[in-house]
Amino acid sequence: MKKIEGGVTAAKGYKAAGIYAGIKKKRKDMALVYSTVPAKGAGTFTTNVVKAAPVKWDMKITKKSPYVQAVVLNSGVANACTGEEGETNNLLMAQATADALDISVDAVYTASTGVIGKQLPIDIIKEGVKLLAEDMKEDIDHGTLAAEAIMTTDTYSKECAVRFMVGGKEVIIGGMAKGSGMIHPNMATMLGVVTTDLAISKELLQEALSEDVKHTFNMISVDRDTSTNDSLLLLANGLAGNDEIKEKNEDYKAFCEALNYVTTDLSKKMAADGEGATKLLEVQVIGAKIKDDAILISKSIITSNLVKTAVFGNDANWGRILCAMGYAGVDFDPDIVDLYIESIDGKLKLVENGMATNYSEETATRILSAKEVKACADLKMGTESATAWGCDFSYDYVKINADYRS
Repeated sequence: MKKIEGGVTAAKGYKAAGIYAGIKKKRKDMALVYSTVPAKGAGTFTTNVVKAAPVKWDMKITKKSPYVQAVVLNSGVANACTGEEGETNNLLMAQATADALDISVDAVYTASTGVIGKQLPIDIIKEGVKLLAEDMKEDIDHGTLAAEAIMTTDTYSKECAVRFMVGGKEVIIGGMAKGSGMIHPNMATMLGVVTTDLAISKELLQEALSEDVKHTFNMISVDRDTSTNDSLLLLANGLAGNDEIKEKNEDYKAFCEALNYVTTDLSKKMAADGEGATKLLEVQVIGAKIKDDAILISKSIITSNLVKTAVFGNDANWGRILCAMGYAGVDFDPDIVDLYIESIDGKLKLVENGMATNYSEETATRILSAKEVKACADLKMGTESATAWGCDFSYDYVKINADYRS
């Protein structure tokens, strides 16, 4: 497996576009991803009981449609909590895309992100779809334009692609994602589209995606808020020419590894670009009895506002980490826990067997001042582990969200 340049247009047979349609004041606000041939579709979605109109639509398409060919996305308006009018507008958005591309409306995924409660400006959307269809191309730059068009408070676009081999055939998988705030996916205003030219059954495609998000997008958090619009969509059009994967063999394993590389990369980029964030926080829990224990504790740490503010202040306040571990709902022995911090500037043990070591505060501050910081908690109770990703909590998070609708 090799990382390559690109995103959703890296694999064979995919076109994309990203434009300014007029939904937002200045920035690009509509995107399209299109497969030149019918593709298998899979998706994972928000667990929030309040689901946006496009989420409801995509859940139906994923379950009932044998194939998909397009994903149309807008930013600026979430089309959530918009009632029957919102669902009608979502259908009109899908139908306009289907008409522009001469495909079935049931082959169109939709996705929206932005302010909750506002209706889509459907006339602008319809005109935007026409422009997208006219502008879409297969080159890498157009994939990047699509990634830029779905941004809201993101400070940069997020893309990743890899090349790997299946049955002697070269296969590519690439993706884009957005999300900076309201990020606590439990498939958040998180949107992701992943494309591949692999040939694989729809059932295994869905299983691979559902299993993967447990360890990638569901292991990130910016602010503990699970959005109404979380959607991760995966298309596989088969143009790589490999024998279709119909069972969990070595080819399936290779695909899952490549998928995990792309989704992990995108997940970490989202966490690092959290609203107002100055650094990426990675938390690893090792030595757990069972996997779920490690998952719960690692997510409890990264979602703690006290931990996040300490990291922002470069303060090795390890008591906050132990506190967050203690209310995670997991039974462990705090008297045998070891805690470490690590970055490009070194590694330091802060706690051994539940008590502070004779560490240097100066060294700890230097380690925590890096752009990427890692904390590791060793429970010493088993062999299971988990890794979660988050970010620090700065003054700017409040500023951004205090005037988000302005």
